[in-house]
Amino acid sequence: MTAVKKVMFATVVAAFAAFIGHRFLKVNDLINKTSTNILHAVFSTQGLKYPGLPSFSNEPGKIYVLDLLHPKATPVELQIKGELDLSSFNPHGISVYTDETDDSVYLFTVNHPQHKSQVEIFRFVEENTLVHLKTITHPLLHSVNDIVAVGVESFYATNDHSTPNEALHFLTILLGLPWCDVVYFSQEEVRVAAKGFLSSNGINSVGVGSLCDNIEVDHRTGDIWLGCHPNAMKLSKYDPEDPPDSEVLQIKNIHSQQPVVSQVYADNGNVIMGSSVAASYERKLLIGTVFQKALLCDLK
Repeated sequence: MTAVKKVMFATVVAAFAAFIGHRFLKVNDLINKTSTNILHAVFSTQGLKYPGLPSFSNEPGKIYVLDLLHPKATPVELQIKGELDLSSFNPHGISVYTDETDDSVYLFTVNHPQHKSQVEIFRFVEENTLVHLKTITHPLLHSVNDIVAVGVESFYATNDHSTPNEALHFLTILLGLPWCDVVYFSQEEVRVAAKGFLSSNGINSVGVGSLCDNIEVDHRTGDIWLGCHPNAMKLSKYDPEDPPDSEVLQIKNIHSQQPVVSQVYADNGNVIMGSSVAASYERKLLIGTVFQKALLCDLK
């Protein structure tokens, strides 16, 4: 990759990271989507059913917690209490917010019951329990994909469709119309915070030869981790005989004139299919996928 391309890509990534602000290490799409790392525990969701993507389970969605440093790390299902309809729970993007006033931990999850879009807020009350506090809906939150919590009841959310109408959205994609947006929600205001995206799922690549899905920032080093799709066509036209590839990129020195882009992981789809996110912690690399399993690796 040329230095110019590296700088172009780094500029795009830095701009997006600056927009969403500093946040604790967050992993999306673990199993289907994953959340923020609290110490060395990672919340994750399973069971996403999304139009146009294969689904490998008919069961409702679930939320898990994973201890990255456990010698035999295994996801543990969390019990959900409250009035949430678990039979139609269909989780997508996920984020965690810690209230510094009392250290309460809040989990935000995008939910698509009956393929609608809404945001669920939970409080993590003990080792294996979430209490559902609130469901948030709004006309601007019509096709939510990902979410970043910035307060107890405030967040940024990406709409990956310009309209909830699938036919109209497909037309905008064909015409290359950048009509997707990012929405800010709080009790005081709800507004479009940024617009002009072809699809505001995560961040797309510039000059790296891959379609980069989601961005994660290591809060200790400032390094950028990207889960990528080397062949986006294989992802959209899923064929189990020719599965979509996986790739993870790491960018160091993001704010310098010479950012360093490295390929940390690559696979032809035989180990994991459709990598969409990655995050590192204590020489562990956690890779999530769009619709398949996750992979926990040891970094050399």
